[in-house]
Amino acid sequence: MSTGLLQNMTREEVEAVLGHEVAHIANGDMVTMTLLQGVVNTFVVFLSRVVGYLVDRWLSRDGEQSTGIGYMVTVIICQIVFGLLASMIVAWFSRQREFRADAGSAQLLGSKRPMINALARLGQMHEAALPQSVAALGINKSAGVMEWFASHPPIEERIAALQQS
Repeated sequence: MSTGLLQNMTREEVEAVLGHEVAHIANGDMVTMTLLQGVVNTFVVFLSRVVGYLVDRWLSRDGEQSTGIGYMVTVIICQIVFGLLASMIVAWFSRQREFRADAGSAQLLGSKRPMINALARLGQMHEAALPQSVAALGINKSAGVMEWFASHPPIEERIAALQQS
């Protein structure tokens, strides 16, 4: 948490943000996300090579056993495409973890109101006023297709989820 956020939030809102971070720790989110990223990356590499091999065999006319340019080009293209799809999966999972951490904060504090207020305050802050680390996460905005790659859901959705729980 930065000094700017501390200066712009009430004590209760700061406690809610800290509760959110403690909930991430209690839920093992960093370990889970690291493992998920590793598994997804393994599938990206494996599937890219399988597709590359199949394309190379299809392009090979003389029954040559070594891999050729078709394999290399296909693997590179597949790793890019599969990597983008994998990033969307990991980002979706990350957004679900954010909802859980918000709920965890509310549970730790015994009330949803501090977390709702903290999220509302964060949503009111102009992006230029946000610390670089927070602005880089895209916590305060989402736009079109890039929303699929966001690690955090829009603040409005997070507030609505807390209000409905």
